[in-house]
Amino acid sequence: MGKVSLSLRLGILSVLALWSLAGPALVTGADQAPQVPPLQVPIDQLDGVQRATVILDSYSYTPRHLIVQAGKPVELILTSITTITPHNFLLKSEAGGLSIERDVGSGDTVTVQFTPMKPGLYLFNCDKKLLFFPSHLEKGMEGLLEVR
Repeated sequence: MGKVSLSLRLGILSVLALWSLAGPALVTGADQAPQVPPLQVPIDQLDGVQRATVILDSYSYTPRHLIVQAGKPVELILTSITTITPHNFLLKSEAGGLSIERDVGSGDTVTVQFTPMKPGLYLFNCDKKLLFFPSHLEKGMEGLLEVR
């Protein structure tokens, strides 16, 4: 009986050791956005517009880092893939001459057009919040527009 007990303990310890090694790779936070490299937004050769689709999910934007050229028009197609939670897209910088605020309802698509004139790094985010819960920004719903 001592051998079975020792063998059983070793088996359990082995499973726990393997689980602890694999755990972080298998388990991710529900509120974490997938890691996506920055998107160099292409310029449409026909109309000269820099066009990209941004997915709004539960507390994330994908991609969350966009790179555009100054002085050329930008068109962002904001698509919410949530079923209940509404979001918004706020990109405000007095220094950069940017003031964008658009609501995007769950399951909706909204287009935003602007022309960034000044190179720099500009944060965008969602400021929606339910009473007694952290805001979407506090949950990590933010991104970066890099104007070169």
